[in-house]
Amino acid sequence: MAALIAIVVSYSGPIMIVLTAASAGHLTPAQTTSWLWALSIGAGLSSIVLSVWTRVPVIAGWSTPGAALLVTSIAQYSYPAAIGAFVVSALAITLIGFSGVFGRLMALVPDAVVSAMLAGVLFSFGVEAFRAFGDGPAVTAAVLLGYIVTKRFSARYAVLAALALGVLASALSGGLRVSGLGVELASPLWTTPAFDLAAVIGIGVPLFAVTMASQNAPGLAVLRASGHRADDRLLVGGTGLASLAMAPFGGHAVNLAAITAAICTGEEAHPDAKKRYPAGVFCGLLYLVVGVFGATLLGVFTALPKELVAAIAGVALLGALMSGLAGAMALPEYREPALVTFLVTASGMSLFGIGSAFWGLVFGLIAHLVLTVGRRAPGRRARSRSRR
Repeated sequence: MAALIAIVVSYSGPIMIVLTAASAGHLTPAQTTSWLWALSIGAGLSSIVLSVWTRVPVIAGWSTPGAALLVTSIAQYSYPAAIGAFVVSALAITLIGFSGVFGRLMALVPDAVVSAMLAGVLFSFGVEAFRAFGDGPAVTAAVLLGYIVTKRFSARYAVLAALALGVLASALSGGLRVSGLGVELASPLWTTPAFDLAAVIGIGVPLFAVTMASQNAPGLAVLRASGHRADDRLLVGGTGLASLAMAPFGGHAVNLAAITAAICTGEEAHPDAKKRYPAGVFCGLLYLVVGVFGATLLGVFTALPKELVAAIAGVALLGALMSGLAGAMALPEYREPALVTFLVTASGMSLFGIGSAFWGLVFGLIAHLVLTVGRRAPGRRARSRSRR
């Protein structure tokens, strides 16, 4: 169920940015379908292989900030040149990932700052769950009521009950738009890359930067905040290889997921952390199904009313949000850097095309260095004075 909800959230929201980018680049229906196929198959295979290999719920996805970047840039270059830029970006991610440099940098970040970044990323989803009352009060109320009442008796099935009641309320209110759906298989389309320096600089370099900073960094942070210690070289390098394989079919970037990963890595997926990795496997299998049937299942997911998706995402992420807030505020000496991280991340700010999750880490680390490095803890100062 955690995997199913993660898939619903992925295909009813972030994938729309990919479709917008495809429209901005004047891609043909065949090219657009191949793009969706590449992202789904790449994310699916990555999730399955890495979850089974590491026994950790590894949830792969695609670079949503990267797709947003392409909305304004892909039309400036030919499609083969854009594919070439995807290949260069994927190659850089693979090399940096397997080198271990990225993981070593992430290891320097205090746990409180990581938890605060996770809470900041998830904060808007919690707010949107209640803001959805304005768009669909009956559907949102059904979701929240189903979650709270079921949570009283069984925490594991609370989100399932919320989803079932939400879909029922949507159907009764006429919010489900399922007319015109038909079965259609996706057809991948190979495009030979053309390596154009302007496209590499204009697409490849920023795509690499936003994927590493806004996707892989939060993705590793989600696993870390949930108590999972996976091999960063394998995860980042492995998703980089998937990106490299899928680039000629249109996939701009396969990477570690953050939001949907939080749904599958917490206690709601399974109380025992060692038994959560099947959520990653099932998520991968569902990615493959969507990839194979392409437009058909995409139509199913986009038929869900936005207030239902917002409410379900909000309640599914409540546990991860609580864990993030608790971890951020656990130690007094880290509370101010963690608060800075949380506020910057939750603000949604963007600088140089890089999202707020990365800048939350940056500002939080700066605050941590200024406030703590070179200063002794109050307890140590007190003990020193007593000895004198």
